[in-house]
Amino acid sequence: MIGKMKKIQKEYSLLEEAVKELQKNLQTTYLDALIETLENILDNNQVHVEDDKPDKKTVAKLKELYADSNIKNLEADEKRQVIQLLILKSYSEDKIQANHQMTPDSIGMIVSYLIELFADSKKVLTITDICVGTGNLLTDIYNNLDKQNKNIQAYGIDNDDTLLALASISTQFQKQNIELYHQDAIEELLIPKTDLVVGDLPVGYYPIDDKVSDYITKNNDGHSYAHYVLIEKSIRQLKEDGIGIFIVPRGIFEVKDSVKLLKYIQKVGYLQGLLNLPTELFNDKQSMKSILVVQKKGNKAKQAEEVLLGDFPSFKKQEEFKKFINEIVSWAKKNIYFNWFFVKKD
Repeated sequence: MIGKMKKIQKEYSLLEEAVKELQKNLQTTYLDALIETLENILDNNQVHVEDDKPDKKTVAKLKELYADSNIKNLEADEKRQVIQLLILKSYSEDKIQANHQMTPDSIGMIVSYLIELFADSKKVLTITDICVGTGNLLTDIYNNLDKQNKNIQAYGIDNDDTLLALASISTQFQKQNIELYHQDAIEELLIPKTDLVVGDLPVGYYPIDDKVSDYITKNNDGHSYAHYVLIEKSIRQLKEDGIGIFIVPRGIFEVKDSVKLLKYIQKVGYLQGLLNLPTELFNDKQSMKSILVVQKKGNKAKQAEEVLLGDFPSFKKQEEFKKFINEIVSWAKKNIYFNWFFVKKD
């Protein structure tokens, strides 16, 4: 583990230097310099020059740094972690807004575990990330499922071309079977329905009222909550019996307007779980999140006898965390038959 982290840190430091060199010479943002750096490396270490920028001295320095880079030879998840560290650096450099920030690995690990549990016996999985962003959550899930010898076809949707460019670069480095689409997720999607839909959902209002006029979860007076209509769209995107796993604001069903969302879920599917993420992952109460698990109705799906509710313990309390995970496994065996998401009975 120590050797792996040293390898990742070494690669990060080298590429961070390359990004800084390019940023300084082009007088651009860190994020734009990062995208161009990674694209250059993908293009066989060729430095893109336009209007004599970057200058010859910088080009020579960049080629030297690219030649020393070993990112193409790292394992897929090591590549993801290097790119993740570089993107995190861009957040502090460019003051990226909260809804554009990536899903932390700790949350990705929990979501991946839940998917592995629910998809225990299925060898082929189709997955949609409804708001893929930089792709960190989806590529993390992909790598974890790939280790379980799953055959995965994944799709990512986002309307931010900069974030989607980062996601595209990341999937190319990791050589993953992920198709990315630049579009508003509320609009008619260009992809087939999938077994799973995941999403670290943005918090705020969806600005175009006309596009959600036929949504049950819309607000009749003013803009609708973005995470409400995205959950509705995600359930529409699921195959029968499919599972949706969403990262949502804590207390999502404790506000007055949540009645519409709850009624919609109960009409077309089942609310199977709501788990509060460890408080240590968030800076304040307002930013705390939970994991919502819903299932679309189908021939095999049914409402769990007991909805999975609880609070994840701190990651620092390993025994308590392990006990809580075991409780989730016991709940799944007792309560849920997920059709092909089949948790084997003892």
